[in-house]
Amino acid sequence: MDPRRSVLAGDILVDADGRIGALLQPGDNATRRARRVIDASGLVIVPGLIQAHLHLCQTLFRGLAEDKPLLAWLRERIWPLEAAHDPDSMRASARLGIAELLLGGTTSILDMGSVHHTDALFEAAMETGIRYTGGKALMDTGDGVPAKLVEPTANALRDNDRLADQWHERADGRLRYAYSPRFVLTATYDLLRSVGARARANHILVHTHASEQREETDLVRQRFGIPNIQLLANLGLADTNACFAHCVWPEPEEIDVLAGGGASVVHCPSCNMKLGSGAAPVATYLERGVNVALGADGAASNNRLDGWEELRLAGLLARFRDGPVAVSAPDLFELATIGGARALGLDVDVGSIEPGKLADLAVLDLRRAHAAGPEDVYTQLVFSARAADVRFVLVGGRIVVEDRQLIAFSEADAVADAERQRVLLVNRLSA
Repeated sequence: MDPRRSVLAGDILVDADGRIGALLQPGDNATRRARRVIDASGLVIVPGLIQAHLHLCQTLFRGLAEDKPLLAWLRERIWPLEAAHDPDSMRASARLGIAELLLGGTTSILDMGSVHHTDALFEAAMETGIRYTGGKALMDTGDGVPAKLVEPTANALRDNDRLADQWHERADGRLRYAYSPRFVLTATYDLLRSVGARARANHILVHTHASEQREETDLVRQRFGIPNIQLLANLGLADTNACFAHCVWPEPEEIDVLAGGGASVVHCPSCNMKLGSGAAPVATYLERGVNVALGADGAASNNRLDGWEELRLAGLLARFRDGPVAVSAPDLFELATIGGARALGLDVDVGSIEPGKLADLAVLDLRRAHAAGPEDVYTQLVFSARAADVRFVLVGGRIVVEDRQLIAFSEADAVADAERQRVLLVNRLSA
């Protein structure tokens, strides 16, 4: 059995540097020397969940962009709302989203910002304690994009480079930058080629959207003569460490492109169902050796950021599409943990509970009516666990949630600030 899938009864010793020092037998004397002991008797300790596609800038938009397919959703609601952000609303949006993520046991995320105010996202991540990889959305063309969100290519790349210099590997590596061209319909060839060259030179992650919805993929083929994922590969982005969000509608030959390159697929089941985009062929990706991670996408398209919900829906959708044995519960759990770590290039440090890795952990109480019963803990975690089951969360050995309460900031304050900023943002939009 893969040791990463072992289920053990025992204790975890976390060293002062925030890394896992040892996995101990119950009652080992080493626990008596610990400076702080968390009594997790009867609880389940798992790697913190990793979400590899989010839009924290959209948390304030929850409920403001309903009942539209992807391209109309973007052009008529999301892009105008993003253009109405200021630094204060961006920070409030990020803090509200991070509060939900941490309380639900998500410890690492890959986030795509908007075109402006990206510093506010990093500042919020710095303050709240989450492990954050993110970047500004790069947009230098596109039909229906507000003028405020379209930047000349050189300006977009200049600000991108400034942000990477300022934020990449900050907070002892907890904050990292990602080059984030939004998708091929809002990026020129020059921009995409430049991103690929920078990613290879600087060993920085690429984050983009691909083949999310049929209208999008048809438009890409009409404009460029080749399918979406193949176009990204031709421009050098599939050979880098990259995360391609969605990939609901790949052409058969594009699965080989993904399997043979450095790109991971990020499956976003709630978003794909809510926007009517379809169900990604996750079982096929896994069979062909493509790395797959999970993400909630954004509150404007989900409307929650609950990693456990994405995990459960990923399992249900795979079985609806390909049958009841399409993807096993242990394989599904990997999508939310080590699969996400691989996608972010962090699998040496996070994604599993092993000595030497960072102590990014979630502690759940599954002794509840909705979860009690299954002997197989993976089935319990994938199909029964909820965000509300999370009791404690650690990031790099630091407790960020204790007894279901945030430590670094207040959930109530985050909600109140978000409500104020949402009103101001909507007023700016309609002014």
